Amino acid sequence: MAFELPALPFADDALESSKMSAKTFSFHHGKHHAAYVTNLNKLVEGTGLADKSLEEIIKATANDPNKAGIFNNAAQVWNHTFFWNSLKAGGGGQPTGALAEKINADFGSFDKFIEEFKAAATTQFGSGWAWLVLDNGTLKVTKTANAGTPIVDGATPLLTLDVWEHAYYLDFQNARPAYIENFLNQLVNWDFVAANFAAA
Repeated sequence: MAFELPALPFADDALESSKMSAKTFSFHHGKHHAAYVTNLNKLVEGTGLADKSLEEIIKATANDPNKAGIFNNAAQVWNHTFFWNSLKAGGGGQPTGALAEKINADFGSFDKFIEEFKAAATTQFGSGWAWLVLDNGTLKVTKTANAGTPIVDGATPLLTLDVWEHAYYLDFQNARPAYIENFLNQLVNWDFVAANFAAA
């Protein structure tokens, strides 16, 4: 069964007021994400992976250098889909309820979480991702390079930020810190994060 490019969970111009342009989504979703889907379908066609789920493919190929191409494309399809759902118009601010309590308990404060998340996103050299994950019952901030994803290590992703240059260059040029700040202030979909936390 071939994989398909999932639709964005919002109109491509829905985040214009939050400094993520329709032009960015036309390239990032319409070209980059779409290319990963196309490449993955070509790579798994006729193999024993063709009927596996995206998560199964990622876990089966993560540590096999002979299947790096499959892993990279599968993980990027998964990561990008997760990233779109981490965004919403009018997002940002702070979570509430059980998630907020857990962040305060595990990081010491929401401000401390923000500090750690900004550091991870800023210091990820080159391409990659910053994550909030639940790992063995504890919330942690982590980062992965290139197509890396925490599901390989058994952690449960709750939130991600794409720090590949193509994610922000059209809107922020080389100012990654401004992109990170904008994400946290205006775009984080805390409802999605809370749902992931509740389901973990």
